[in-house]
Amino acid sequence: MSIVVTVLNEAEDIARCVASLLAQEPSATEVIVVDGGSTDGTWEWLAAMQTKDPRLVPIRDQTCSLKYSAGPVSRGRNVAIAAARTATIATADAGCTYAPDWLANLTAPLVAGTAQYALGGSCLDPADHTLWDVASAPFFSIKLGAEEPTKSCTARSMAFTKALWERIGGFPEAVLVGEDTLFDFEARRLTAPAFIANAKAIYYPRNTFRAATHQMARYAVSDGKARVRWARLFRNAARCVLEVLALASLYWSVVPLLAVLALESWYAYHRDWKFLRRFGAKAVLARLAFSVAVPWVVAANHVYGLFSTTPQTNKQNR
Repeated sequence: MSIVVTVLNEAEDIARCVASLLAQEPSATEVIVVDGGSTDGTWEWLAAMQTKDPRLVPIRDQTCSLKYSAGPVSRGRNVAIAAARTATIATADAGCTYAPDWLANLTAPLVAGTAQYALGGSCLDPADHTLWDVASAPFFSIKLGAEEPTKSCTARSMAFTKALWERIGGFPEAVLVGEDTLFDFEARRLTAPAFIANAKAIYYPRNTFRAATHQMARYAVSDGKARVRWARLFRNAARCVLEVLALASLYWSVVPLLAVLALESWYAYHRDWKFLRRFGAKAVLARLAFSVAVPWVVAANHVYGLFSTTPQTNKQNR
Protein backbone atom coordinates (compact mmCIF):
# COMPACT_ATOMS: atom_id res chain seq x y z
CA MET A 1 0.00 0.00 0.00
CA SER A 2 1.15 3.53 -0.79
CA ILE A 3 0.37 6.65 1.22
CA VAL A 4 0.59 9.94 -0.68
CA VAL A 5 0.95 13.45 0.76
CA THR A 6 1.52 16.84 -0.87
CA VAL A 7 3.42 19.63 0.86
CA LEU A 8 4.56 23.20 0.34
CA ASN A 9 6.21 25.05 3.22
CA GLU A 10 4.87 22.70 5.92
CA ALA A 11 7.88 22.77 8.27
CA GLU A 12 5.61 23.29 11.27
CA ASP A 13 3.65 20.08 10.73
CA ILE A 14 5.63 17.72 8.50
CA ALA A 15 7.60 15.87 11.19
CA ARG A 16 4.51 15.01 13.22
CA CYS A 17 2.56 13.89 10.17
CA VAL A 18 5.27 11.73 8.60
CA ALA A 19 6.16 10.11 11.92
CA SER A 20 2.56 8.96 12.35
CA LEU A 21 2.42 7.60 8.78
CA LEU A 22 5.67 5.66 9.16
CA ALA A 23 4.33 4.19 12.42
CA GLN A 24 1.36 2.44 10.75
CA GLU A 25 0.79 -1.20 11.72
CA PRO A 26 1.10 -3.04 9.45
CA SER A 27 3.50 -0.74 7.67
CA ALA A 28 2.82 0.99 4.37
CA THR A 29 5.06 -0.09 1.49
CA GLU A 30 5.92 3.55 0.91
CA VAL A 31 5.01 7.05 2.04
CA ILE A 32 5.35 9.33 -1.00
CA VAL A 33 5.60 13.05 -0.22
CA VAL A 34 5.55 15.47 -3.15
CA ASP A 35 7.06 18.86 -2.33
CA GLY A 36 6.05 21.72 -4.63
CA GLY A 37 9.17 23.78 -3.96
CA SER A 38 9.29 24.53 -0.23
CA THR A 39 11.60 27.29 0.99
CA ASP A 40 11.10 26.87 4.75
CA GLY A 41 13.17 23.72 5.36
CA THR A 42 10.44 21.18 4.59
CA TRP A 43 12.34 19.63 1.68
CA GLU A 44 15.62 19.47 3.61
CA TRP A 45 13.84 17.68 6.47
CA LEU A 46 12.30 15.16 4.04
CA ALA A 47 15.64 14.47 2.35
CA ALA A 48 17.34 13.91 5.69
CA MET A 49 14.53 11.69 6.93
CA GLN A 50 14.74 9.48 3.83
CA THR A 51 18.27 8.47 4.80
CA LYS A 52 16.86 7.15 8.09
CA ASP A 53 13.82 5.37 6.67
CA PRO A 54 13.80 4.27 3.01
CA ARG A 55 10.02 3.80 3.09
CA LEU A 56 9.80 7.58 2.84
CA VAL A 57 9.91 8.63 -0.82
CA PRO A 58 10.22 12.43 -1.19
CA ILE A 59 9.70 13.92 -4.66
CA ARG A 60 10.53 17.55 -5.37
CA ASP A 61 8.44 18.87 -8.25
CA GLN A 62 8.07 22.63 -8.55
CA THR A 63 5.28 22.26 -11.12
CA CYS A 64 3.16 21.30 -8.08
CA SER A 65 2.85 24.95 -7.07
CA LEU A 66 0.64 27.84 -8.12
CA LYS A 67 3.46 29.26 -10.23
CA TYR A 68 2.96 26.40 -12.71
CA SER A 69 -0.44 24.85 -11.94
CA ALA A 70 -3.93 26.12 -11.13
CA GLY A 71 -4.41 23.04 -8.96
CA PRO A 72 -1.05 22.30 -7.30
CA VAL A 73 -2.50 20.02 -4.61
CA SER A 74 -4.22 17.87 -7.22
CA ARG A 75 -1.13 17.86 -9.39
CA GLY A 76 1.01 16.80 -6.42
CA ARG A 77 -1.31 13.92 -5.65
CA ASN A 78 -1.37 12.83 -9.27
CA VAL A 79 2.44 12.92 -9.45
CA ALA A 80 2.67 10.85 -6.28
CA ILE A 81 0.07 8.30 -7.37
CA ALA A 82 1.68 7.91 -10.79
CA ALA A 83 4.96 7.11 -9.00
CA ALA A 84 3.36 4.67 -6.54
CA ARG A 85 4.54 1.05 -6.76
CA THR A 86 1.36 -0.49 -5.33
CA ALA A 87 -2.22 -0.90 -6.50
CA THR A 88 -3.79 0.53 -3.32
CA ILE A 89 -3.49 4.25 -2.56
CA ALA A 90 -4.27 6.16 0.64
CA THR A 91 -4.18 9.96 0.74
CA ALA A 92 -3.14 11.92 3.82
CA ASP A 93 -2.64 15.58 4.74
CA ALA A 94 0.40 17.30 6.25
CA GLY A 95 -1.80 19.13 8.77
CA CYS A 96 -2.94 15.86 10.36
CA THR A 97 -1.66 12.92 12.36
CA TYR A 98 -2.83 9.32 12.15
CA ALA A 99 -3.44 6.53 14.65
CA PRO A 100 -1.27 3.41 14.11
CA ASP A 101 -4.26 1.40 12.82
CA TRP A 102 -5.53 4.13 10.47
CA LEU A 103 -4.17 2.63 7.24
CA ALA A 104 -5.25 -0.92 8.05
CA ASN A 105 -8.78 0.18 8.92
CA LEU A 106 -9.13 2.52 5.93
CA THR A 107 -7.94 0.02 3.34
CA ALA A 108 -9.56 -3.11 4.80
CA PRO A 109 -12.47 -3.18 2.29
CA LEU A 110 -10.06 -2.65 -0.61
CA VAL A 111 -7.84 -5.49 0.57
CA ALA A 112 -10.91 -7.72 1.00
CA GLY A 113 -12.08 -6.82 -2.50
CA THR A 114 -15.45 -5.51 -1.30
CA ALA A 115 -14.81 -1.89 -2.35
CA GLN A 116 -12.61 0.18 -4.64
CA TYR A 117 -13.03 3.40 -2.68
CA ALA A 118 -13.08 4.16 1.06
CA LEU A 119 -13.55 7.31 3.14
CA GLY A 120 -12.42 7.78 6.72
CA GLY A 121 -13.18 11.43 7.50
CA SER A 122 -11.41 13.61 10.05
CA CYS A 123 -11.81 14.67 13.66
CA LEU A 124 -10.35 17.21 16.05
CA ASP A 125 -7.74 16.33 18.63
CA PRO A 126 -9.67 16.61 21.93
CA ALA A 127 -6.53 17.97 23.61
CA ASP A 128 -5.33 20.37 20.90
CA HIS A 129 -7.93 22.65 19.31
CA THR A 130 -9.21 26.22 19.37
CA LEU A 131 -12.70 27.45 20.25
CA TRP A 132 -13.40 28.17 16.59
CA ASP A 133 -12.13 24.75 15.52
CA VAL A 134 -14.98 23.32 17.59
CA ALA A 135 -17.50 25.95 16.48
CA SER A 136 -16.84 25.46 12.76
CA ALA A 137 -16.15 21.71 12.74
CA PRO A 138 -19.37 20.26 11.24
CA PHE A 139 -19.49 22.88 8.51
CA PHE A 140 -16.19 21.47 7.25
CA SER A 141 -17.31 17.86 7.83
CA ILE A 142 -14.93 17.54 10.78
CA LYS A 143 -16.09 15.41 13.68
CA LEU A 144 -15.65 16.28 17.35
CA GLY A 145 -15.14 12.65 18.32
CA ALA A 146 -13.20 9.83 16.68
CA GLU A 147 -16.15 7.50 17.24
CA GLU A 148 -18.64 9.63 15.27
CA PRO A 149 -19.82 8.07 11.99
CA THR A 150 -19.05 9.98 8.81
CA LYS A 151 -20.25 9.94 5.23
CA SER A 152 -18.31 12.92 3.95
CA CYS A 153 -15.29 12.96 1.68
CA THR A 154 -11.92 14.46 2.49
CA ALA A 155 -8.52 13.65 1.05
CA ARG A 156 -7.19 13.83 4.60
CA SER A 157 -8.38 10.21 4.86
CA MET A 158 -9.24 8.57 1.56
CA ALA A 159 -8.26 5.29 -0.11
CA PHE A 160 -8.87 3.92 -3.57
CA THR A 161 -7.43 1.54 -6.11
CA LYS A 162 -4.97 2.93 -8.60
CA ALA A 163 -7.24 1.51 -11.30
CA LEU A 164 -10.14 3.68 -10.08
CA TRP A 165 -7.90 6.76 -10.06
CA GLU A 166 -6.96 6.01 -13.66
CA ARG A 167 -10.61 5.61 -14.70
CA ILE A 168 -11.48 8.97 -13.13
CA GLY A 169 -8.52 10.64 -14.78
CA GLY A 170 -6.85 11.67 -11.53
CA PHE A 171 -7.55 14.60 -9.24
CA PRO A 172 -8.75 17.70 -11.15
CA GLU A 173 -5.81 20.05 -11.72
CA ALA A 174 -7.91 23.08 -12.69
CA VAL A 175 -9.00 23.94 -9.10
CA LEU A 176 -7.04 24.96 -6.01
CA VAL A 177 -9.55 23.95 -3.34
CA GLY A 178 -12.42 21.46 -3.32
CA GLU A 179 -10.49 19.06 -5.54
CA ASP A 180 -11.29 16.12 -3.27
CA THR A 181 -15.01 16.90 -3.58
CA LEU A 182 -14.81 16.85 -7.38
CA PHE A 183 -12.82 13.60 -7.27
CA ASP A 184 -15.46 12.19 -4.92
CA PHE A 185 -18.29 13.12 -7.31
CA GLU A 186 -16.61 11.11 -10.07
CA ALA A 187 -15.67 8.21 -7.80
CA ARG A 188 -19.26 7.84 -6.55
CA ARG A 189 -20.50 7.91 -10.12
CA LEU A 190 -18.39 4.80 -10.78
CA THR A 191 -18.58 2.91 -7.49
CA ALA A 192 -20.10 2.99 -4.01
CA PRO A 193 -17.72 4.18 -1.28
CA ALA A 194 -17.11 2.31 1.94
CA PHE A 195 -17.38 4.59 5.01
CA ILE A 196 -14.87 3.64 7.71
CA ALA A 197 -15.75 4.96 11.18
CA ASN A 198 -12.40 4.14 12.80
CA ALA A 199 -10.04 5.64 10.20
CA LYS A 200 -10.23 9.37 10.87
CA ALA A 201 -7.38 11.79 10.33
CA ILE A 202 -6.68 13.83 13.44
CA TYR A 203 -6.83 17.39 12.14
CA TYR A 204 -5.38 20.61 13.61
CA PRO A 205 -7.06 23.58 11.82
CA ARG A 206 -6.02 26.17 14.45
CA ASN A 207 -8.93 28.37 13.41
CA THR A 208 -9.97 31.81 14.55
CA PHE A 209 -13.44 33.07 13.55
CA ARG A 210 -11.85 35.04 10.71
CA ALA A 211 -9.77 32.08 9.49
CA ALA A 212 -12.74 29.71 9.56
CA THR A 213 -15.02 32.07 7.63
CA HIS A 214 -12.22 32.77 5.15
CA GLN A 215 -11.82 29.05 4.50
CA MET A 216 -15.58 28.65 4.14
CA ALA A 217 -15.53 31.48 1.61
CA ARG A 218 -12.72 29.83 -0.38
CA TYR A 219 -14.68 26.58 -0.64
CA ALA A 220 -17.81 28.48 -1.73
CA VAL A 221 -15.89 30.41 -4.40
CA SER A 222 -14.47 27.10 -5.66
CA ASP A 223 -17.97 25.60 -5.82
CA GLY A 224 -19.13 28.58 -7.85
CA LYS A 225 -16.21 28.34 -10.26
CA ALA A 226 -16.81 24.60 -10.69
CA ARG A 227 -20.60 25.06 -11.07
CA VAL A 228 -21.35 22.45 -8.39
CA ARG A 229 -23.40 22.22 -5.17
CA TRP A 230 -26.35 24.22 -6.43
CA ALA A 231 -28.62 22.82 -3.71
CA ARG A 232 -26.19 24.12 -1.07
CA LEU A 233 -26.29 27.59 -2.63
CA PHE A 234 -30.09 27.72 -2.78
CA ARG A 235 -30.45 26.37 0.78
CA ASN A 236 -28.10 28.99 2.22
CA ALA A 237 -29.59 31.81 0.15
CA ALA A 238 -33.02 30.84 1.48
CA ARG A 239 -31.73 31.04 5.04
CA CYS A 240 -30.45 34.57 4.36
CA VAL A 241 -33.84 35.64 3.00
CA LEU A 242 -35.65 34.15 6.02
CA GLU A 243 -33.36 35.98 8.44
CA VAL A 244 -33.98 39.31 6.70
CA LEU A 245 -37.76 38.76 6.61
CA ALA A 246 -37.78 37.79 10.30
CA LEU A 247 -36.01 41.01 11.24
CA ALA A 248 -38.32 43.05 9.03
CA SER A 249 -41.33 41.43 10.70
CA LEU A 250 -40.33 42.53 14.21
CA TYR A 251 -42.53 45.64 13.85
CA TRP A 252 -45.57 43.34 13.82
CA SER A 253 -44.50 40.19 15.64
CA VAL A 254 -41.55 38.46 17.29
CA VAL A 255 -42.78 35.02 16.23
CA PRO A 256 -40.98 34.90 12.82
CA LEU A 257 -37.69 35.78 14.50
CA LEU A 258 -38.19 33.07 17.13
CA ALA A 259 -38.96 30.59 14.37
CA VAL A 260 -35.76 31.54 12.51
CA LEU A 261 -33.73 31.26 15.72
CA ALA A 262 -35.16 27.77 16.23
CA LEU A 263 -34.20 26.85 12.66
CA GLU A 264 -30.70 28.26 13.06
CA SER A 265 -30.29 26.39 16.34
CA TRP A 266 -31.17 23.18 14.54
CA TYR A 267 -28.56 23.89 11.85
CA ALA A 268 -26.00 24.65 14.55
CA TYR A 269 -26.53 21.69 16.82
CA HIS A 270 -28.30 18.79 15.14
CA ARG A 271 -25.17 17.11 13.79
CA ASP A 272 -23.18 16.63 16.97
CA TRP A 273 -24.93 18.07 20.02
CA LYS A 274 -24.01 15.18 22.32
CA PHE A 275 -20.32 15.81 21.56
CA LEU A 276 -20.44 19.62 21.42
CA ARG A 277 -21.89 20.08 24.91
CA ARG A 278 -18.77 18.46 26.38
CA PHE A 279 -16.78 21.51 25.24
CA GLY A 280 -18.74 23.94 27.42
CA ALA A 281 -20.99 26.99 27.09
CA LYS A 282 -18.49 29.10 25.13
CA ALA A 283 -18.28 26.47 22.42
CA VAL A 284 -22.08 26.17 22.28
CA LEU A 285 -22.50 29.95 21.81
CA ALA A 286 -19.61 30.16 19.33
CA ARG A 287 -21.21 27.38 17.27
CA LEU A 288 -24.47 29.32 17.02
CA ALA A 289 -22.62 32.49 15.98
CA PHE A 290 -20.69 30.64 13.30
CA SER A 291 -23.79 28.84 12.06
CA VAL A 292 -25.64 32.15 11.59
CA ALA A 293 -22.68 33.50 9.57
CA VAL A 294 -22.44 30.44 7.32
CA PRO A 295 -25.37 31.11 4.91
CA TRP A 296 -24.17 34.65 4.23
CA VAL A 297 -20.58 33.56 3.62
CA VAL A 298 -21.56 30.61 1.44
CA ALA A 299 -24.23 32.32 -0.65
CA ALA A 300 -22.25 35.50 -1.33
CA ASN A 301 -19.02 33.72 -2.22
CA HIS A 302 -20.66 31.00 -4.30
CA VAL A 303 -22.29 33.70 -6.43
CA TYR A 304 -18.96 35.57 -6.59
CA GLY A 305 -17.29 32.36 -7.79
CA LEU A 306 -19.81 31.99 -10.62
CA PHE A 307 -18.57 35.22 -12.20
CA SER A 308 -14.99 35.53 -10.94
CA THR A 309 -12.00 34.87 -13.16
CA THR A 310 -9.46 35.71 -10.43
CA PRO A 311 -7.41 32.65 -9.44
CA GLN A 312 -7.30 31.73 -5.76
CA THR A 313 -4.07 31.52 -3.77
CA ASN A 314 -3.02 29.88 -0.52
CA LYS A 315 -0.94 30.79 2.51
CA GLN A 316 1.96 28.50 1.56
CA ASN A 317 2.45 30.29 -1.75
CA ARG A 318 2.14 33.70 -0.15
